[in-house]
Amino acid sequence: MAGIYLHIPFCKTRCAYCDFYSTTLPEWKERYVQALCKELEIREGYLSGEKIETIYFGGGTPSQLNRNEWKKIFDTLSRMYPIGYCKEITVEANPDDLSPEYAEMLATFPFNRISIGIQTFHEPLLKLLKRRHTATQAIEAVRNCRKAGFTNVSIDLMYGLPDETKAIWENDLEQALELQPEHISAYHLTYEDGTELWKMKRDRRINETSEENSLEFYNMLTERLKASGYIHYEISNFCLPERFSRHNSSYWKGIPYLGCGPSAHSYDGMSHRQWNTASLTAYIKGIENGTPDEEKEYLDQHTRYNEFVITSLRTMWGMPLEKLKETYGEKLHDYCMECARPYIKNGELTITDNTLHISPKGVFISDRIMSDLLTVD
Repeated sequence: MAGIYLHIPFCKTRCAYCDFYSTTLPEWKERYVQALCKELEIREGYLSGEKIETIYFGGGTPSQLNRNEWKKIFDTLSRMYPIGYCKEITVEANPDDLSPEYAEMLATFPFNRISIGIQTFHEPLLKLLKRRHTATQAIEAVRNCRKAGFTNVSIDLMYGLPDETKAIWENDLEQALELQPEHISAYHLTYEDGTELWKMKRDRRINETSEENSLEFYNMLTERLKASGYIHYEISNFCLPERFSRHNSSYWKGIPYLGCGPSAHSYDGMSHRQWNTASLTAYIKGIENGTPDEEKEYLDQHTRYNEFVITSLRTMWGMPLEKLKETYGEKLHDYCMECARPYIKNGELTITDNTLHISPKGVFISDRIMSDLLTVD
């Protein structure tokens, strides 16, 4: 099995925290969709005929596309790839795009999962983040998707925002749970270099959340969602039973995937990765000329080991130690276990059924744990 990721880079406006590749030039949309479809044709053989299990439309803002643009993309996918076996097709959307009419239009295509970027229901923070929607629009967006027939809805939340209080975060969690989404992704704000929020922090125009408050917010998140029946299956992801993101889980499990569009990455499931240029114009011109602007890299054993550590430990499935030894050799297995020893002793890592897991105690320092298990050789 394999997955396909399609990057839709268009946004009406740029959010203050975002460093994903995007553009606010809608006049390029028609030409871009043509190039995206051509890339799908050019790279038909990349997945070696593997059955496609998941397709994910990310952004940018995929909900900026209209019916005709979606039709062109799905016509190409259906013609070029074995997508009849697809179990999950996800589209990311902004709340203000999800009018009743747009949600109903999306439901006429093979989408069976929708991911809505809400981030917060607190109006002042929405304005600070330069989100286009209001809290009311976010609530209505979920309802519109339900009315259109979507039974697998994911929402994104963000915490650790400037001057965020416990009461604000508690209200965000309560409001999110009232909507009864099948999936919730909750991310701590990261000040990415060069973004507007990063500049505001640099200039001391906003106050960064303390580590103490961040830990409290994370504990509130995990405890509240667990009490509501959600499974904490990945550091930042929670779902109702059997509703985990199949596509994102494929990244964590090392399943091959094809990425199309500017800045999109691909992985052959073995030892090679490649990615497209992070430039809309260079991407389109390269595809149109038949010479895609892309880069490739070979993943040596140590690089693949490092990725195995990072991707497996962040999930509830953990790191199978037998697979670690069989795939990467006894030397790297022993190295990993030696680095893990202090965390096992402190209860931040545990071993169950010969599988290494980050414990609830270690989740908030998971980045440090995983970093200490990596090799630089």
